[in-house]
Amino acid sequence: MVLSDRSIRRQIAEGRIVVQPVDADDIQPASIDLHLDSRFLIFSNSRQPYIDVREPLDNLTEEVTIGDNEPFMLHPGEFVLGSTREHIELPDDLVARLEGKSSLGRLGLLIHSTAGFVDPGWRGRLTLELSNVARLPIALYCGMKIGQISFLQLSEPAERLYGSPELRSRYQGQSGPTASRFHQDFTGPGIP
Repeated sequence: MVLSDRSIRRQIAEGRIVVQPVDADDIQPASIDLHLDSRFLIFSNSRQPYIDVREPLDNLTEEVTIGDNEPFMLHPGEFVLGSTREHIELPDDLVARLEGKSSLGRLGLLIHSTAGFVDPGWRGRLTLELSNVARLPIALYCGMKIGQISFLQLSEPAERLYGSPELRSRYQGQSGPTASRFHQDFTGPGIP
């Protein structure tokens, strides 16, 4: 079951869902509009000959920060990581879906490749996987509406929440765009 605007407002008032900051005008019939933060991770492809998913690639990206009225130009075919301005927290019996704004999708902007699912127990800002599939650059601005989040009720509370030590959750508490930590699947307890 997807939560309605009434249910979303009630869950926020009760402190079960946290979206900070949140403006009442951003609550839609079944979602909340989210805004783009000022920080981006851009890929510096010239530093790496290829991506080895088993290795940490600390030199693969560099952070760029834009000012309030300064555009970030996302070029055709380019892929960068961004972040929501909002900090999100979910209780043990809700999951969330991150989706793009249809008006931006009609311009060729995709805000996630695969990371549209938010687990129960999540705390932090959401990393956006921004792609331009149009033929012209797209100017992005800090604070613009970039996507929307909807909330779905679980059949019962989850036993192990995102962030539980046994799950080895990689991104709990992130406060800005966060590069892949997939290489951690190849290290740690029980992994040769």
